[in-house]
Amino acid sequence: MSGQWAMIGLHTPNREVRDHHGRRYRVGEVPRELIGRSRTAVLWLCWLPMLLVGAMQYAYGAAVPALAAGGHDTGSLFWALAGWAVFQAGAGFPVAHLRQRDRAGPRSAMIAGAFLCALGVLSLAHAHAFPGLLAGYSVLGGTGAGLVYAACTSTAAKWFPERAASRVGFVTGAFAYGSAPFVLALLTGPWNVTAALDVFALVLFAAVLGCGLLLADPPRHWWPAHLDPREWALARTRPPAARQYSAAEALRTPALPVMAACLFCAATVSLFNAAFLVLLASALAPAPAAAAFVATNGAGRALAIPVADRIGYRRTLRWVVTIQAIGQILLLAAVSQESVALVIAGATAAGIGGGAFYLLFAALAREYFGEQRSAEVHGLIYSAKALSGVVGIGLAAIAVAQWGPPAALLAATALSLAASALCAALRRPGMPKTLPSPDLGADRVRGDL
Repeated sequence: MSGQWAMIGLHTPNREVRDHHGRRYRVGEVPRELIGRSRTAVLWLCWLPMLLVGAMQYAYGAAVPALAAGGHDTGSLFWALAGWAVFQAGAGFPVAHLRQRDRAGPRSAMIAGAFLCALGVLSLAHAHAFPGLLAGYSVLGGTGAGLVYAACTSTAAKWFPERAASRVGFVTGAFAYGSAPFVLALLTGPWNVTAALDVFALVLFAAVLGCGLLLADPPRHWWPAHLDPREWALARTRPPAARQYSAAEALRTPALPVMAACLFCAATVSLFNAAFLVLLASALAPAPAAAAFVATNGAGRALAIPVADRIGYRRTLRWVVTIQAIGQILLLAAVSQESVALVIAGATAAGIGGGAFYLLFAALAREYFGEQRSAEVHGLIYSAKALSGVVGIGLAAIAVAQWGPPAALLAATALSLAASALCAALRRPGMPKTLPSPDLGADRVRGDL
């Protein structure tokens, strides 16, 4: 029994079983006996911090006009967001490494994240010089957001091992659609942006800290008592990974670099849209377009897994990034024709395609490399978002200033199509390219291997 459970003093009866793949399950313990609350309560405790922390990325573009009017340099603001994305993504693998080995619980990560996120928002409100923005918002705020993101998603997955993908999708959906009220407020009402950021920093700190103090992990290999894990494993129609890969072993397969490259292309476009959509739609309908983008971005994450369970994860991923490319084309047409309808349609398509791929890569990491080290492997893949921040926000700001929005949107379209092409190159490591399946049919299996 781990130190955490020994300290609590609980000795609930449990037994360990294995399924036909050799995976271990610890069965018999009830969440309310372990931590004093239900799994549903844990899920909401993960959902609320993500709802607020996501505004640091998705509401940022809506805050740029007010911040620029208050004396901030626009170029510095975009590079600060680029730096934020670098540190937010960069925190993923180290946290996953510690969480996978039970060396860091969600509570410590959330407490640190609460302080760092609040300091980052306060830096955005009060630091007008670029070094202050970089140190405060990018380094502190980005690292804090990465800690909260990793802690919330991993905790949700640990408590819902039988449906980890859908529950993580529910939590990460809040990371995007939670920004919709902030976007509308920033773009439709007269605000003292400094005072608004001060209040937001206080609310963010209180919510993340309060939820973090109530979070705890289940014991290793924990499984819900009401569900027989062996029957669950036998009922799964999707073939498991060829074996359990470590992060180092996954790096040596052809699949992981392809997945990282694909995520880089898709995330570059998604971050570009999040940062510049308000600017692109400034003469049309910035508030409805930005709200549509963040709302559908979150909804797409929540709906991706139910769709993927029917048609396959890789096929769904390819559709998602293709929809993102269509969004860029519609936005390009909207800018050229000054069409309100097209800009909202483009923002909607960009939102649908611009968030779901994150969750699908997490699901593919479990399916391709096994569940034992999936958090670490996905942390490596997710780290590609750091480079996406530099290209999709920092360098994109230069491109928009020098060549205009149409050139940037054309580049975004090309990157989305490149991501779609990379999806076709994905193959499960350690398995043949085709596998017969009496239940799914050879063509359907081939589409996901």
